[in-house]
Amino acid sequence: MKKLIYLLLLAISWPSLAARQFDIEVILFKRNIEPAQTGEAWPDQPPPLNLKGTISFADSQQLAAKGITVMPANQYQLTTQYDKLKSHAGFQPLAHFGWRQGDLSKAAAPKFYFTAGRDFSDQYLPDGTSKAELKRRQVNEPQTLPAAETDAVETNAALPLTTDPVADSVDTPFAAEPQTPLYELEGQIRVYVQHYLFTEANLDLREPSRREIIVGTEPLDLETELLNEESNVQVGHLQKVEKKVEVEEFLKSYRFEQQRKMRSGETHYFDHPLMGMVVQIRRVE
Repeated sequence: MKKLIYLLLLAISWPSLAARQFDIEVILFKRNIEPAQTGEAWPDQPPPLNLKGTISFADSQQLAAKGITVMPANQYQLTTQYDKLKSHAGFQPLAHFGWRQGDLSKAAAPKFYFTAGRDFSDQYLPDGTSKAELKRRQVNEPQTLPAAETDAVETNAALPLTTDPVADSVDTPFAAEPQTPLYELEGQIRVYVQHYLFTEANLDLREPSRREIIVGTEPLDLETELLNEESNVQVGHLQKVEKKVEVEEFLKSYRFEQQRKMRSGETHYFDHPLMGMVVQIRRVE
């Protein structure tokens, strides 16, 4: 009889002893607003994202090792919210995805790497420099050759042309460089359990912008500018350097870095002046 009671108690407590499973669903969107209208001050280039140790949703081997499965679209429960964002003129959804994972601690829970939106790699370099602006500067700025190279050019000027002038005239400064994707949205997200559920996100939103750059200097002769014939001050040919500034287009990154304590079954909204994230964590019964 006692053994039967023990078995019944074990059966009753078994669900609580079993490892919990959670479905996590995420929507990421941007606001259709000019960054200057927010009144916020943004650095031109934030530090690079630390993507060390992240895994991709496409890496089935690592997902299986962590007991994680990608959520199919027919299991989404935030489709209504996504459709509302899509139909609203003030917002633009960029990503909608989900996955199922176990009761993982912060040390065990993986950081998922993801990208979304446009690929700007055909227009910009990874540091945000505009390829068109860089090409224009290369064309406009004269290249100064060392004296030895100048003499060689003058010596060879009378020699017959041995190369194809058409091929030499083709300007392909980026043709030999592999083109790394540069997505509008890039970052990582992690969900873990530490008494409570926690969601942390670290990502960059990239938008075309404009910035001032120093392209050269013009020396000013202080002896000529400041002294006259009656002055008894000698400056020894000191020169003041005046900066030459131009405005150029570049790809600016806006950092989104947040962490939130959550409860299962709740829908949380992570706010930012230029973007937003909707997260819902549901315990699997």
